[in-house]
Order: sequence, then C-alpha cells, then structure tokens
Amino acid sequence: HMICITRKRTLTGFLAAGLGALSIAMATGAGTKAPTLAEGVEVGDKAPDFTLTDIHGNEHKLSEYTEEGKIVVLEWFNPDCPFVKKFHYKTDTMRTTYAGFEGKPVEFLAINSASAPGKQGWGEERNIEAEELYEIEYPILLDKDGSVGQSFGAKRTPHIFIVDAEGIVRYIGPIDSTSSYQEIGEKNYIEIVVNQLLDGESEIVTAEIPAYGCAVKYVKK
Repeated sequence: HMICITRKRTLTGFLAAGLGALSIAMATGAGTKAPTLAEGVEVGDKAPDFTLTDIHGNEHKLSEYTEEGKIVVLEWFNPDCPFVKKFHYKTDTMRTTYAGFEGKPVEFLAINSASAPGKQGWGEERNIEAEELYEIEYPILLDKDGSVGQSFGAKRTPHIFIVDAEGIVRYIGPIDSTSSYQEIGEKNYIEIVVNQLLDGESEIVTAEIPAYGCAVKYVKK
C-alpha cells in the first residue's frame, strides 16, 4: 500500500508541476519563456536606479534626488485609469498631498509605463493634456519600454513606491486605505509614510490592502 500511495503522490506532483508549467506557458504565450513581469523590489531593498525623460524632455535620475537627501515618492501613473482619476481629478488628493510637503526634502515623480502606441494613457501628447487637466505640478516620466516599472515590480496604476534618502524602498502599496475608484480612504499612506521618514522613524506603516487599480499597460515582449 505504501508503494501505491507514494506513486499516487508522485503522479499528483507531476500533474501539478505540469499544470503549473502550462499556466506559465499560457500566460507568456510560449513554453520556454518565464513570465515577463519581474518580481521587482521589496521593502528594505535598494531601489533600482534609473534615468527617465519627462513629457517635456527633461531627464530625471533617481539617485540624484536621493543624493540631495530627498525622499522620493514614485507614483505609477496612467491618466485614463479611473483609479488614477480618483486621486487627480475627482478629488484633489494628490494635489494637496504634494502641496503639503512644499519646502521639505521630498520629491514626487509620476511614472507612466504604458509602453506602446494604442495602449491606454500612452504618449507625450495624452500625458501633457492630463498634466494640465489634473493640475499636476511634479514631473510625469515616460517609461516607454517598461523596464523601470518591471525592475520595481509595479503592477497597478496607481502603485506607490517610497524611497528614502539612503535609496532604500520603505513603502510599497496604495495611496489610500480603501480599494474604491470613487471613495477616498481614511488613511493617506503617502502622507503617513513621508512624515514618518521626515521624523526619522524606523518602523514604517504597512498598507492594510495591496495596491489596487488598473493593470500597468506593459508592452508585450
């Protein structure tokens, strides 16, 4: 009986492994390729450095901001995502959050990883329109090949990664504490985390829910 049980388990294991491989193959469109979306970073990791150009042609390098002693709030952005509109258009959440840190060593950078023509929220023109309509005062960077988003593991718009002045990722998650595209949650995690970092606190709040919103519109590779 032991032999039968062992064989049965082994067969189940093979089947599970086979189904797992099949699901990966289906997700990527090929049996030999691993999933294209990288695991990205975790809280406590060194943030991958990057240089990206904004919608007005100016270059921004992450490490230059942190070397200046700044906390950097990275906001994965898509102007046509309803969850992004909640914070930028339906409410003034992001405008007031950004304004609240004026004069302090804090930099906000929006990153759009919609990386192919025809993708929702793609291109300079659409983002310049949104910058004006949403009254965004901080840079909107275009990650045209999706490599920066992939290196961080950004999966949603919005998806927030907060990097301290040492270049360490200290927060990954949503802007607020409710996964609604209309209602604003009681907790604004950007405000909480940045204030904790400015106060020199070591224990940083963890989001109650994962980042929520639209999927980042990565180009298929």
